[in-house]
Amino acid sequence: MTMSSEEKPQHCANGGGNAEKGTEVLSAEQDEKRNSSESSPNTDTPSSTHEHSEHSDEDLEAVTTIQSNSPPYSVLSKRKKIFIVFLAAWGGFFSPLSANIYFPALTTLSKDYNVSSTLMNLTLTSYMIFQGLAPTIFGDLSDMAGRRPAYIIGFIIYIGANIGLALQDSYAALFILRCVQSSGSSATIALGNGVVADIATSSERGTWMGYVTSGPMIAPALAPILGGLFADFLGWRAIFWFLVIMSVVYMIPFLIAFPETGRNVVGNGSIPPQGWNMSLLDYLAYRKRLKADGAELTQTTSRDEQRSLAKQRKLRFPNPLGTLRVIKQKDAGLLLFYNSLVYTAFYDVIASAPYLFQEIYHFNELQVGLAFIPFGCGAMFAPMTSGKLMDFNYRRLARKGGFPIDKKRGNDMKDFPLEKARLQVAAPQLLIGTAAVLCYGWILEKEPSLAAPLAMHFLIGLCLTGAFNCMSVMLVDYYPLSPATATAANNLVRCLVGAAGTGIINIMIESMGRGWCFTFIAGVVAVMSPILWILLKWGPKWREERRCLNT
Repeated sequence: MTMSSEEKPQHCANGGGNAEKGTEVLSAEQDEKRNSSESSPNTDTPSSTHEHSEHSDEDLEAVTTIQSNSPPYSVLSKRKKIFIVFLAAWGGFFSPLSANIYFPALTTLSKDYNVSSTLMNLTLTSYMIFQGLAPTIFGDLSDMAGRRPAYIIGFIIYIGANIGLALQDSYAALFILRCVQSSGSSATIALGNGVVADIATSSERGTWMGYVTSGPMIAPALAPILGGLFADFLGWRAIFWFLVIMSVVYMIPFLIAFPETGRNVVGNGSIPPQGWNMSLLDYLAYRKRLKADGAELTQTTSRDEQRSLAKQRKLRFPNPLGTLRVIKQKDAGLLLFYNSLVYTAFYDVIASAPYLFQEIYHFNELQVGLAFIPFGCGAMFAPMTSGKLMDFNYRRLARKGGFPIDKKRGNDMKDFPLEKARLQVAAPQLLIGTAAVLCYGWILEKEPSLAAPLAMHFLIGLCLTGAFNCMSVMLVDYYPLSPATATAANNLVRCLVGAAGTGIINIMIESMGRGWCFTFIAGVVAVMSPILWILLKWGPKWREERRCLNT
């Protein structure tokens, strides 16, 4: 990205250590070389040009040497990373599963409890509110104490809430327990993003993030079908018993084999966590090594880093205010706000679909569930495709700008056009997805055959989910040392704004009509899209200012 001298970020005087601290740290050697090269006068003689070329090669070689002498970003093998990401993706499956499996039963529950569709939609709204609030606690807890404790506490709450939901018999109990259910399950998405930041460098983070978010994105495809089957054949209580069984099954391999990955706890994975924070397999292996090595474990990190991490392991009550500190940053705040508008458009389409399809096509619960398949398929493929595109664009810009890429040790992102690498992939998807929302409203207004709205569902699921993924990766790049807290901030803003949108979507459709309602929603997203241009233009400067304050 080309910037004028006024727009280029001003480098702070002091450097840093590990390159992958990204937006916050730069090595002193690189800073000195860059400053000296900037202060040297340029001449047009062939000899000076040759000397400049030699110096550039030396600078690049020095950067590569510095990075090659540093410890790897993660000591975990690729096979281990795949297993970790698989379990993180599976864990992230539960939050959207719990939200979407509920949709086909909304009409049945409304009749059973003798309440209006607007009141039933409030159970969706409350779910989304707590989906935003709960990760502010769990995100800080996981960045402080580790990922495993946060996962375990969340699933204990989630399992208890599902048992209560299966047994409850009143609208008030349903409303309250849905809030508790959301609190337990919603942390898993933030934790999954945190796990990816723990084990993957910025150059490969798009692909790994795509894999871990594919779990949450599969849910919109499967959950409504399952919900429709349960509600139609076994009754709506079977939905919550199914969630109990699924979550218990998940916890078995998690407790046995999922390792602690939090960098504040285990560094790059070479430092063992506390005994209570180990998986069963890790604990048995640790005990075996203690006996074999006489308590002197071989580690690839220095003793100074071990002592530093030991100090950070001190437990305290989670502080949700860390999330607010992310929101108040200029670049992160704008990104979070725009992402919340896109998320609201996405969720308004989902939340209104059961009522619209029953009204227009006279569907039963099972048919409503089946109608979500195109939406879910688009959402399922989006993270993987957008992740690959982000990594490709990252490498393209790195080659163009002369930035070395080290997948094992991480890269210095201080002067890297990070915003361009992510938003160039997000922008086309936002354009297509927003246009699909607009067309969707007018298609429903005309009440054509089912194929047309389902085609729009697929495009909305594919493109808007892909855009979410790009902006989520960008946010984690902004805060590589506290990714779960940053993702919690993302959940907080988008879920609160989304909750407001889903709470009034049926009222908007009734008062404005289907066509104008979704035109308004798409228009809000389009009108606020210059935020992306602002981030491209001034984002690097704001990112550098934050880095200077943190060094």
